[in-house]
Amino acid sequence: MSRFAPVARTRQAVRQLLDKAGPVRDVAVAVSGGADSLALAAATSYVASRSDRTVHGLVVDHQLQEGSAAVAAAAAKQLLGLGIEDVQVLTVSVTGRGGQEAAARSARYLALRSAGFPLVLLGHTQDDQAETVLLGLGRGSGPRSIAGMRDLDLPWGRPFLSVPRATTVAACAELGLTVWDDPHNVDPAYTRVRLRREVLPLLENVLQGGVAPALARTVAQLRDDAEALDTLAARLLESARTEGELAVPVLAAEPAALRRRALRRWLLDVGVPELTDAHLRSADALIGEWRGQGAVWLPGNFAVSRARGRLRVTAWEPGEGTGCTATTSPPS
Repeated sequence: MSRFAPVARTRQAVRQLLDKAGPVRDVAVAVSGGADSLALAAATSYVASRSDRTVHGLVVDHQLQEGSAAVAAAAAKQLLGLGIEDVQVLTVSVTGRGGQEAAARSARYLALRSAGFPLVLLGHTQDDQAETVLLGLGRGSGPRSIAGMRDLDLPWGRPFLSVPRATTVAACAELGLTVWDDPHNVDPAYTRVRLRREVLPLLENVLQGGVAPALARTVAQLRDDAEALDTLAARLLESARTEGELAVPVLAAEPAALRRRALRRWLLDVGVPELTDAHLRSADALIGEWRGQGAVWLPGNFAVSRARGRLRVTAWEPGEGTGCTATTSPPS
């Protein structure tokens, strides 16, 4: 644990994040009632009271468990006790693809974003960061995923990414806050729970401790590299743009890793959703492995093709012949 007392450590982390965010007057804090978010709310209220900022509380009720409304009301009451006068309970319906955990996350982020605040603080800790990195490694999601969560990615702010979960628990105890323990956090049906309760403790034992901080250092190094590559890719993309298309010779002169980053930005900008590494590699093959192949089908009914030394993106309408090389099957 840090040389700082738990409450002081959480306040220091919030102060650093707010300083980095700049002159944001209205700051919202997302609160579940757990130790991480309650410690975050307490620290934010304290820091904001000594600056020209107003704190707003956002409590999300996912309605996934019996009594969830009472849990949300109890969290809101504690926020009022911390001096946060504007508290909203956001009730969401959890539906959609990807399993309950992914659907709940999507519903939560949508509700928090819809609240309209320029900065919303989230209680993700160093432990959450370590779990995210391990999930990315296990899924082969590439360096962007392994680089973990950003501390500031507006409107989201994560002050506690360098703060262990044990510190937030201790801070709540020090402040006399009543913490709600979400039953889902101990349910082995969730992959993240097994990572938290089985994999990370085993790694700590085998590697003799310090796994989460070591992963956090790795994340910081990867993010520095990723940001440098993103800057270079943005310059490459600007150089390759030609009347809405991309000049293949400009792209072909650069390393594949840089090309794919430029392609990713270009495809996202035109509205292609849910890009995977397979999609990017298939699109990049039109540059680095060109042999006259047809267009590549992409999610969202888009296709990328090469003609006369340029790449272009076209929208594919159901019922039309595509002539595409599909990385996944187009919808019937």
